[in-house]
Amino acid sequence: METKHNMVKQAIKTKIMDGTFLPNQKISSESELMKQFNVSRHTVRLAIGDLVNQGWLYREQGAGTFCADRSLEDNRSKNPQKNIAIITTYISDYIFPSIIRGAESYLSEQGYQVSLFSTNNDHENERALLERMIEQKFDGIIIEPTKSAYSNPNLNYFLNLEHIKIPYIMINAYYDELEPVSLVMDDERGGYLQTDHLIRLGHKEIVGLFKTDDIQGTLRMKGYLKAHRGNQLSVNPKNILMYNTDEKDDKPISFLEDLLSADNSLPTAIVCYNDELAIKLLDVLRQKKLRVPEDISIVGYDDSFLAQVSEVKLTTISHPKTEMGKKAGQMIVDLIKSKKGSKRANEEMSTYVFEPDLIIRSSTAELKKEKEITS
Repeated sequence: METKHNMVKQAIKTKIMDGTFLPNQKISSESELMKQFNVSRHTVRLAIGDLVNQGWLYREQGAGTFCADRSLEDNRSKNPQKNIAIITTYISDYIFPSIIRGAESYLSEQGYQVSLFSTNNDHENERALLERMIEQKFDGIIIEPTKSAYSNPNLNYFLNLEHIKIPYIMINAYYDELEPVSLVMDDERGGYLQTDHLIRLGHKEIVGLFKTDDIQGTLRMKGYLKAHRGNQLSVNPKNILMYNTDEKDDKPISFLEDLLSADNSLPTAIVCYNDELAIKLLDVLRQKKLRVPEDISIVGYDDSFLAQVSEVKLTTISHPKTEMGKKAGQMIVDLIKSKKGSKRANEEMSTYVFEPDLIIRSSTAELKKEKEITS
């Protein structure tokens, strides 16, 4: 069980790390802290004493206790090991190992120790990790944003990273408010290519399933809609599903099962948020005794290892994966060497966009005329 003085201590540290207490700003008085946490003066003094000893606070006789300016410290000079943190939404799943390998191989060549972390696409986990980055003063951070389509509650932590001059870059997505250095795919173009390919094969009833708490899914859905409009084809609203991370294992499957069980006309093609989803939906199609691509075509996204492991090889969109990781490694090292935080570096380095390509395999085929008529 956490002691009372550690609870007070951690609360003060959090306010320092999220920017509530700025360098050289006077913190709450002992009396205010006693009232806020319902603890004794002794407990407050223990907490403040620990933070003073650790360099988070300093005292001025007769004036009070102040937040230290940790940007003036160079704790890293005490440790000759150069450290980079890589924070992704997931570590061992899907395309992330390839991205990590690309970054790790380059960074190790440059003499950096790499530490891997995962947020599990959860804002609270992201906050805890950012606090750790600030406390341990990593040399640089490569981070994949958490639920990037939503307003992020941790922006102050990124601003604090800039203040204490720990450079960071974002991969796969970015928080637009920060205008950070980032590496992304043109996901809108990728969604367009998925859908346009199917339309050119004669498909009109095209289901689109998109995870929209990450900006990638929102952009891919935008490409799906643009492809319909660009081909003067109306979008059937019942064919679109938006879901979030917590729903990814069941909602798309239930949606497709219901759609295929309906009495009205069946879809002839499916656009998937990624290959992982496409593989799950292949199981649904098998259960419904629908053949791919003879009865229904399906397109994935990311060209992951999953795209070729099943008996149906997926038509999909390329993702740079290893190349993105290596490029991220190069960019973070450049930022570190320039001795500039992310904000100032934006003047010289901005968003790097990878262009997608359509990779055609056996999961898509031209719509047969008789099927078009019957559906």
